[in-house]
Amino acid sequence: MNWVEIKIKTSTEAIEAVANLFYEAGVMGVVIEDPRIYLRPQDEAQWDYMEVPEGIDFEEAVVTGYLVEDSSLAERVREIEEGVKRLPEFGLNMGRGEMAITIISDEDWANAWKKYYKPTRIGKTLVVKPSWEEYLPQAGEVVIDLDPGMAFGTGTHETTRLCMELLEKYMKRDFSVIDIGCGSGILSIAAGKLGASRVLAIDRDEVSVKVAGENVERNNLNAVVKVIKGEGLRNISFKADIIVANIIADVIIDLSGQVPLSLKEGGVFLASGIIRDRKLSVVEALERNGFDVIEESEKGEWVALASRQAPIGN
Repeated sequence: MNWVEIKIKTSTEAIEAVANLFYEAGVMGVVIEDPRIYLRPQDEAQWDYMEVPEGIDFEEAVVTGYLVEDSSLAERVREIEEGVKRLPEFGLNMGRGEMAITIISDEDWANAWKKYYKPTRIGKTLVVKPSWEEYLPQAGEVVIDLDPGMAFGTGTHETTRLCMELLEKYMKRDFSVIDIGCGSGILSIAAGKLGASRVLAIDRDEVSVKVAGENVERNNLNAVVKVIKGEGLRNISFKADIIVANIIADVIIDLSGQVPLSLKEGGVFLASGIIRDRKLSVVEALERNGFDVIEESEKGEWVALASRQAPIGN
């Protein structure tokens, strides 16, 4: 099976809007190359551990998505093209707005980037280990064995790291967790490794569901983590202690009205994938739907929020 790689050259300002166009067209996860992310140190003393991939133009951002080469491809590409042309009507600086399309094979995509993906320490105890890498765990480390394949979620992007750090902080043994847009399953597996008694991992993409399921099995968590294909929180019949969504601001805004129905009293909603310029919009949506933001965390241009439902009567 071949895949079609779609790259759009744009501005940092338009990253989220372009990413949303990809998701609406059914893209199987988005890769964001933003010079303001690659050039920023993780803290005052340490530059980002990742090598900068070849070919990145530091004068602009690039958003990349992948579509299966099937009978619906032409229509979905047309939807993306038309969406890109309309974005300036909303006052966005699109930069060049150029789109490039390349056909690649599963094997080429899956293997080309592996040289950049090494064991990664996240938070106090979590370590994400690529399945093809050797790693000797240190005392107290919680190791996640991962092969993301074509699914989003390697632990290297700031949005995933933010979410994992918050999950580590708020997770307690025997908690139940719902992971919306699970991608590779990295957050669901982290929850299971941190002591969750039940985790429901949801993704609308069949490839992500397959990859997440394989990663759950790789980490011996079949008894704890269930992976299903689904859209948001539709048809979910239980309430969780923690709901986590590492997606984009627009989707989180839509979810903020659904989450209260699936969250236990006193439960926590962890939302990441929010570009800094959209933080206020997400906070306002959460507050409209009865949440208090109890913590926010930032890395680069990205923000993650932890929120709880406000007590009745506030």
